[in-house]
This record gives sequence, C-alpha cells and structure tokens, in this order.
Amino acid sequence: MAHKIIGIGEVLYDVLPEGAKLGGAPANFAYHIGQFGLDALAVSAVGNDILGEHALKQFDEVGLKYIIPIVNYPTGTVNVSLDSEGVPAYEFAQNVAWDHLKLLPEILDAAKDARAVCFGSLAQRSAVSRNTILRFLGTMNPDSERIFDINLRQSFYSLEVIEESLLRSTILKLNDEEIEVVQAMLQLHGTPEEVCRQLIDKYESLRMVILTCGATGSYVFTADDTSYVETPKVTVADTVGAGDSFTATFVANILKGKSIRDAHKIAVAVSAFVCTQNGAMPVLPEEYTKE
Repeated sequence: MAHKIIGIGEVLYDVLPEGAKLGGAPANFAYHIGQFGLDALAVSAVGNDILGEHALKQFDEVGLKYIIPIVNYPTGTVNVSLDSEGVPAYEFAQNVAWDHLKLLPEILDAAKDARAVCFGSLAQRSAVSRNTILRFLGTMNPDSERIFDINLRQSFYSLEVIEESLLRSTILKLNDEEIEVVQAMLQLHGTPEEVCRQLIDKYESLRMVILTCGATGSYVFTADDTSYVETPKVTVADTVGAGDSFTATFVANILKGKSIRDAHKIAVAVSAFVCTQNGAMPVLPEEYTKE
C-alpha cells in the first residue's frame, strides 16, 4: 500500500519584516503533515548557496524527509509585506531553483509510493517544474489523493494550468479571492457555493472543494454535503502558512479516517493557532496532533 504524503513544488524563504523564514506551500504542507505522524516528504529544489544550505539543514533538524536536488540557480525567495491585519502580499523572485525541478528517477519512485500529494499553480510557472509535477501526478496510484491547493500568486497562473490541474485532482482548495478568478476564467456562474458544486460536477475526479473565507469561516463541499466552520478570533502575528497548515491538517485527519466535519474543525483550529505565530512552520501543540 502506498504510504508517503508528499508536498511537491516550491521551497523558498519568506522575507518578512522580522527576517527570512523558510516556507513554500508544498514544504509547509509536508512539514505539518509530518507533525501528525504521517510519512511526509517534500519534493523541490534549492540552489548551491547559503539559503539552500540552511533550508536542508532546517529540514534535517525538524526530521522532514525530502527529495531536494541542489541546482545551479538561486534558492527561491519571496518578499512578504503584511497589512494591518497581518494578511500577506507576495513578490516572488523569478528563475530560481524550484523553477528547475527536473524529473529524477527518485521523484517517480516517490510518486508510485504516494498515498497523497499536495501541489499548486505557482511551481507550474516554469515548463520544467510543470512537466515534473504533471508526470508525478500521472504516475501515482489512481486511488491516491491529489490535492490542488491552487495558491494563485501574482500573474503566475493560466487557464491551461488551472484546467490541467483540476482534471488530475481529487480535492481542490482555494480562498474567497481565488474563487472569483477561477469563476471568471472557467466562465462559471452563481454564488461561491454554486461555483464549488459546478467544479465538482465538471471535473470527474474532483470529489471535494475547500473554500476558505479568511476571518469569516470556511466550507468543505462534496457533491451532496456541506461543512461550514466559523473562523475563531485570535491575535494575529501573521497569516503566512496558515492556509497550508489548514490543508495539511484536514488531509491528515481524512487519511486517518475522521469524518469531513471533524477533520474540518481540527483544520480550522490549527490554522488559527498558526496565525498567532510568526512564520509558516511553528510546532503544533500536542492537543491538535494526538490521536
């Protein structure tokens, strides 16, 4: 039985007002999945530089396994500015290491042993990494979960990337701003709930859509059910990585056999906790990760 839970795509440093913090949505996902006792693996690339060296050292320190080749491009960075409510805006460096994630044999081997994978649109901005991600998805067992955490950033996405990804996904996660972009690009109509259900109807493999609405709440839609959980009020340090922790927590608990509703409630609690911490990779309290 396949057992690895994998985040594939960008590894980068979030350059925040208080300094640089290791992150990248797929790496954040893998890190948090590992905190739930699952066999987590990060797949990306870093440069032959100080940031790349520090990234691998930090993954070693937290016990996160990885397939992260060192390539002749700089390790990725993103300048993060925070508004008055701690909500980030991003400016990504281009032509960096994770844009050059080549399809290595060990990456294909990991795909064959993947119980679930999380991927997004950002790492597909380059042809090299996009080919690797799509080949990875095509190599996985058809019964595995393929989570498309869409993460629309700047202008690094297209209709082709979104549609090709949706055709291969079992779970889609997006926020209230991203759903408006997807709705317009795919020429869908109606309320956000109606759009989510249209997506499930439109894409054969897609069985679940997660819609997060910031400080208001979040939804999980299936073909015939809806879960809604309000967002708790907390003192926000920053929201960097909160969505990734939500995705990881939800997926971890679904894979452990919890109901959608229970998995959703734990994911909201963890995401709220991460908002109270600086950076994307805090240690989660045991109350969330214990069985």
